[in-house]
Amino acid sequence: MSEELKTIKELADELGVSKQAIQYHIKSLTNKNRQTNDKGATVLSAIEQEFIRGKLDKQTNKNKTNEPTKKRQTDKQKEPNINQYLLNEIEEVKKNRDKQLAVKDKQIENKDIQIAQMQNLLDQQQRLALQDKKLLEEYKAENDSLKALKMPSEDKKENQSQEEVQTLKKQMEALNDKIKGQEQLNNQVSKKWYQFWK
Repeated sequence: MSEELKTIKELADELGVSKQAIQYHIKSLTNKNRQTNDKGATVLSAIEQEFIRGKLDKQTNKNKTNEPTKKRQTDKQKEPNINQYLLNEIEEVKKNRDKQLAVKDKQIENKDIQIAQMQNLLDQQQRLALQDKKLLEEYKAENDSLKALKMPSEDKKENQSQEEVQTLKKQMEALNDKIKGQEQLNNQVSKKWYQFWK
């Protein structure tokens, strides 16, 4: 359906009224966004023109005491166009609302996915922290047992060979290095976790 667009001045000239009279009736239209032509002048659609014609006809009919039946029939024919115009406006508002709701639903769905991913990462971080704690306790227990071996007890012979002492020292150093490495790894995991939440 192609629409004939007319400016306010064109419609006023056609109906034999002032531009102010047309502008007064434009205020009663539901659509607040007005179309403009390439010169920037406000233009009215065919439905809007019919609406304004109907308003002007009603005003002139009030002024005349004897109204011909033909005009009454044309007014009745114009009213469905105005109703159709209003129905079209309502449908457009509903479509826009449905589009906005669909966008909001998608955003909520994305947020739910992000929350699930963050909870999964938090669970993984907690499991890693527990594993690190267990390993650290095992290394400390092993270190304590090696320290006990390092200190000669009274029952042991005084003439323990120098090589055995050196071997035990190397094992202790290796275990200490492992403990330090594990502590550094644990600190890095903790730092990464805090950085993740920043």
